[in-house]
Amino acid sequence: MRNFLRGILKFLREADIVLLVLGLISATYGILVISSVMKRVGMGEVYIQIGALLIGIVLYVLFSYIDIDIIADKYGILLIFSLLFLMTLQFWGVGKTEVGNRAWLRFFGIGIQPAEVVKVTFVIIIARMVVNYRERKTLNTFFSLFQIILVSGVIFGMIIFVSSDLGSALVYLFILASMLFIGGVKLRWFALSGAVIAAASPLIWNNLSDYQRNRILAPFIPDQIDPDRQGVLWQSSQSVKAIAAGGFTGQGLGSGKMTQAGLIPAQETDFIFSAVGEELGFIGCMVIVLLLVILIARCVYVGIKSNNLIGLLVCAGLAAMYIAQAIENIGMCLGLFPVIGITLPLFSYGGSSLVTCFAALGIVSGIKMRPKTTRYRAF
Repeated sequence: MRNFLRGILKFLREADIVLLVLGLISATYGILVISSVMKRVGMGEVYIQIGALLIGIVLYVLFSYIDIDIIADKYGILLIFSLLFLMTLQFWGVGKTEVGNRAWLRFFGIGIQPAEVVKVTFVIIIARMVVNYRERKTLNTFFSLFQIILVSGVIFGMIIFVSSDLGSALVYLFILASMLFIGGVKLRWFALSGAVIAAASPLIWNNLSDYQRNRILAPFIPDQIDPDRQGVLWQSSQSVKAIAAGGFTGQGLGSGKMTQAGLIPAQETDFIFSAVGEELGFIGCMVIVLLLVILIARCVYVGIKSNNLIGLLVCAGLAAMYIAQAIENIGMCLGLFPVIGITLPLFSYGGSSLVTCFAALGIVSGIKMRPKTTRYRAF
């Protein structure tokens, strides 16, 4: 018992308790809102989310004790695992008629989203590759960048081809760009990539269906695409109405008229921000934004203080994951971005998302527990 207590005290002293507390506050906040959204149909999702939170706490502790350098050295195995895990969606993924894509595996009523889990392995893989090429002083050569883009492209392609999950694919793209920039890739390569994407855009655009094009264009020219707000803009229009109805302080938790009437689909997942806006108002929304900003800043701070390039890149990649998902989700709820289906990290319902978020924070905590010598400095 004495050794156990010593272990707890050592963990509290060395681990990043700030991140753990931020994660717990955010997840608890999310569970309260989910319970309000789901009370008219049952509390099953709430219990699942609480269970996921408990698993997430355990993983936070476990990952805090894992040396990221050792894991990153096995990046080839991580890549194989990532591809095989995503490939399972081809055989057991939930059909498009249920959730709009095949992004989920469901066993005994429990859903697992491989793209959520693979975000963490993707960050570690890219971090290790960037560090390898920096150590060889070849990062800014065509061959090195081509290999990084090839690995990333295979994962992107797998996500889009197998699961049709465009929202997750865009998060991966933002993570990659952020890590390459922080890793030291020259701006000329970003300019060249932008030119290639611009040149390929007409081809990509012509291969999209009319419905896909309308979803992309609707937030920017709504009066031309969906003037009555009854088509592709219906979900985001309902979300904006709910947020506006909440005003500054909201209508009260469990008292939102649109939320309690179930007028907004997927409000416990993709549109949870609208439930917060209606029931807890502008203040409730700003609490979410503030919690996420502090959490992201803490991840970046730990990376900078690690004196370790791979630690910096992993922390930056995980921070980029939170940034991309938060901007996509909140922008979608406000009608600023197309509705592509992406959860608000730590707040939305989704066991695999919540568990992954805590595992990612645990990795950051582990980097904080093991600062490296100055020979590993990034800059």
